[in-house]
Amino acid sequence: MSYARPPGLPIVDAKTPAVLVPARPVTRDEVAGLCAEVRALLEATGAGVVLVEVTAEAVGPGPPPGLGTVDLLARLELTARRAGARIRLREPGPELRALLDLVGLRFEMEGEVEQREPALGVQEEVEPGEPAV
Repeated sequence: MSYARPPGLPIVDAKTPAVLVPARPVTRDEVAGLCAEVRALLEATGAGVVLVEVTAEAVGPGPPPGLGTVDLLARLELTARRAGARIRLREPGPELRALLDLVGLRFEMEGEVEQREPALGVQEEVEPGEPAV
């Protein structure tokens, strides 16, 4: 059995990610509240991604990120995963990136190319004698 495709573009159920801007520095007592906020954002918006603002402008001046920040991000990711979603970091600074690499945590970063996608503007190598595409 077959059917005709409807005319026009396919309907895509794209949702804008929910945004969380944690105050800096976050104390240990505030972590549970931020996890509850992530759950509430996911339920209210129906989004599959919570965008966590970690830009210098968003979190303001303060001490460099430490293990408390890593703990917070790991707990937020766990909370989101339990709800069937994930978190994405918006423009983390080099200190935070280095710290996350050091402890072995990988987070999706906004504006980065996904793992299986080639970067834009990258040309594939062509063997001699083959026509360029």
